[in-house]
This record gives sequence, C-alpha cells and structure tokens, in this order.
Amino acid sequence: MNIGLLMLRLAIGLTLAAHGSQKPFGWFGGPGLKRTGHFFETLGFRPARRHAALAGLAETGGGLLLALGLFIPLGSASVISVMLVAVFSVHIQKGFFVHNGGYEYNLLLAVAALALAFTGSGTLSIDALLNYDESGWLWGLAALVAGVLGGVTSLAQRKPTSTESAAATE
Repeated sequence: MNIGLLMLRLAIGLTLAAHGSQKPFGWFGGPGLKRTGHFFETLGFRPARRHAALAGLAETGGGLLLALGLFIPLGSASVISVMLVAVFSVHIQKGFFVHNGGYEYNLLLAVAALALAFTGSGTLSIDALLNYDESGWLWGLAALVAGVLGGVTSLAQRKPTSTESAAATE
C-alpha cells in the first residue's frame, strides 16, 4: 500500500508542480506570469497577474506538498481549489472530455488529491518521518471544504464580460 501511495503522490504531485510552475515562472515551456496574467484577464480575473501568480503558486506548492508527503490535507486543499477554479472558469462549458478542452483531467487531479487527504501519505513520506499522521474522514472532509471555499472565493472575484466569456471559450 505504501508503494502505491508513493507512486500516486509522485505522479499527481510532480505533474501539478510542473504544470503550476509554468504560470508564474515560465518553466517547462510555460507562458510565464505576463502571458498567464493576460489569459486570466480574458477570464475576468482582476488583478489578473495577482490571480495568475497565486494560481501558479498554489498549484506548484500543493503539488510539491503531495509529492513530498508533507501536510497532505493542506496540499490537497490547495489542489482542489485550483482545479475547481480551472473547471468553472475554463473547462465546464467544453464538456467532460479533455480532447474537447473539457474538465476530466482537472477532476481526476482534484479527486486524487482528495483521496490522499482521506488516506494519508503513507510511511514513505516526510509526514511519516515527522510522525505527523493527519488523515482520515475528518481531514479529508476538511481538505474538501477548504478547497471548495478557496475556489469559490476566487471564482466570486471573477467579473467576465460577455466578450471575455466568448473569447475564453474559443
């Protein structure tokens, strides 16, 4: 079981960290903060650069926490929040399947992160080295609630115009 948790944490966490680092830092061929900020502006997030930086840092940081097996509920909440915003600001109107720009990938990342909050990071983790075992139904529920609150708070700040909404769906 612990090898399986390690594999899941590394795959999900490092994928999220790499993808997230593209936004603020432009790493791995990513757009960097200026271009990501412009994209966030087209989605109605203002100030756009601040939202872009926070999204990138939350995704990167949450992914690293998952990969390291450190404070899993916090990392899970961060990932859930960012994926919720991505789903409802970019992907939901495109349907489920990722080949159409849909939300299936975001959903899988969020659910995998949430599953880790419920199960814990396993013995092959920094949490285990620190004797920190915050997992189970209460921690999973806390990660879900915190992630949803974070995402809803960010989405509530979004002010798309009708032309911005049309541009985002193209």
